[in-house]
Amino acid sequence: MNMVSWSRIWTAATGRRPVAGRTASWWLPADDFGSVRSARRLTRDKLADWGFKAQTEVAELLVSELVTNALEHAYGQVRLSLFAEDGLLRCEVEDENPELPHMRTAGPAAESGRGLFLVDALSCCWGGVRTPRGKAIWFELPTFTHAEACPLDALAFAA
Repeated sequence: MNMVSWSRIWTAATGRRPVAGRTASWWLPADDFGSVRSARRLTRDKLADWGFKAQTEVAELLVSELVTNALEHAYGQVRLSLFAEDGLLRCEVEDENPELPHMRTAGPAAESGRGLFLVDALSCCWGGVRTPRGKAIWFELPTFTHAEACPLDALAFAA
């Protein structure tokens, strides 16, 4: 069984092709919660390579939530993919379970059930798509700072 290429998922979801050189993808062991630590390190290292230091902490947190969900609720292989284009960083976790997640209400004493609320609150958008092999859950973060988004505002603050 071949896993659907993350670039095909990106293209289908956005209508755009990912930019060469701003893509990365890794298979993570599906039977080891050490994969969460590995996913955070891979994300941190790749964002540093791409110069996206401002997004690192949030991206690491949200990637760890999605990888944890894949390990707890899915089965089979897990793939982490990162790519950047048009001012957005997209992080995607693919697994072999076709069931799409849903946000649920966690009680005050519950130890889990808040991950997707974090993804919803901290990303500019997120979602999921079924793949021939399972599903991919993704989120996006802007890759620019406020000053880069509006250079005139930066000049006003500098005065």
